[in-house]
Amino acid sequence: MKIKYDKDVDVMNIQFSDAEIIETDEDKAGIIIDYDKDGNIVEIEVLNASKHN
Repeated sequence: MKIKYDKDVDVMNIQFSDAEIIETDEDKAGIIIDYDKDGNIVEIEVLNASKHN
């Protein structure tokens, strides 16, 4: 697992695997979830991360 935070754009990225991303979904505003071909979460991106509790 890799966690990165870019303070310049206030985005946090949590990467669970290096699998190819097949589908992307924005379940809630500013929370982007990427899935592989089997439906497993590959990555989660949080926009405006400092504003989330």
